[in-house]
Amino acid sequence: MQFNRIEEFIRKNNIKLEDCQYHTLRSLENGGKIRILLLKGEENAKCEYICPKCGNYEYVEVRWRRPFSVRCSRCGFNIKVPRLYRR
Repeated sequence: MQFNRIEEFIRKNNIKLEDCQYHTLRSLENGGKIRILLLKGEENAKCEYICPKCGNYEYVEVRWRRPFSVRCSRCGFNIKVPRLYRR
């Protein structure tokens, strides 16, 4: 299972932090993951995930909105980006 498509895009295009409007990599329950990259000036975010319900891997580009979520194309589970809590 691959989970490096966004990483490869960042390296290939020499993307810097200042080029990003939003970028996150989060671990989810049951071994799931989600990574989102939104470049400044773009409306669609690059999203790569491993569904925590069925284990499906997928890369999609979807319209950016907050709160961000994406539906697994295999099982239909709505994958939400968990909030970061500050202490």
